[in-house]
Amino acid sequence: MRVTFSVQRFNPEQDHAPHQEEFRLDVAWRSTTVLDALIRIRQEIDPTLGFRHSCRSAICGSCSMVINGRHTLACKTLLGPEIERHGPTITVEPMRNLPPLKDLAVRMEPFWSKVRAITPWLERDAGGTAGAVISKETRSHLHNVDACILCGACVSSCSTLAVSPGFLGPAALAKAYRFLADPRDTARARRLALLEQPDGVWDCTRCNFCVEVCPKDVQPMEAIVRLRRAAITDGLTDTIGARHITGFAEIVRHEGRLNEGRLPLQMLWRQPMALLAQLPLAVNMFVRGKVPLPWHPPLGSIRSIRKLFGRWGKPSSWTN
Repeated sequence: MRVTFSVQRFNPEQDHAPHQEEFRLDVAWRSTTVLDALIRIRQEIDPTLGFRHSCRSAICGSCSMVINGRHTLACKTLLGPEIERHGPTITVEPMRNLPPLKDLAVRMEPFWSKVRAITPWLERDAGGTAGAVISKETRSHLHNVDACILCGACVSSCSTLAVSPGFLGPAALAKAYRFLADPRDTARARRLALLEQPDGVWDCTRCNFCVEVCPKDVQPMEAIVRLRRAAITDGLTDTIGARHITGFAEIVRHEGRLNEGRLPLQMLWRQPMALLAQLPLAVNMFVRGKVPLPWHPPLGSIRSIRKLFGRWGKPSSWTN
């Protein structure tokens, strides 16, 4: 079958901006991967085509790119399903949220700098046991985050990074949880203090794209949720993100439902100017009936709801 590959090209020494270039190949489309096709294009048509690859087995993560709008590994993406969904034209682009290097290759320095920032190794004090071997049962608490191959697909798809380049990103935060959850590590307080800073764990918008694209089912967003829970459990509740969670839970415990008029007060009472800026929104919400009246009674089932809170402990121990 003859397949068209629309490949993004960019040579910083020649081009002012990226552009698409088409290549046509006759391929066994049901058994050929996108990486196989790119290698053939470079060998048979254009030896200047730039992209990364190594293992061809979805282990090294170096061939991460955007294929037909999906962030994935080229070595595990068969042409068959792509053609069935999108037709005989395959669009291939480099990863997003990272600066371009050449064609389908991007500069990975920003990615690695964020991984290094979370101290991706075990730390221990004088009495620690960082060198000990942990049991299989203990490893289960890492929730598969140690399976990350650092391919960058989650970073490429991250909606927060698209507007806030300083954000640590899902890969670095998932790696941070891997060491926070390791019982041999003794730097829990320092790690959490770092992660609650701006561009840290509270900047994630929970869009879930990182979970959808991860080729190893690491579920970075879930790791971020567990980091947030750990921060609140350890008493790090001064950030707006933490106050949103604890305030949300407290309002539901008290009234049986969310009161969207009280929630900004719970979050921003220490920042009067920020709270004042919410006044126009509050007026619009009130006019549209989105804010319960102050004298509105709790729900009739409030006792059942409070029993749930009593069963699961304080809000800081279970909210996310």
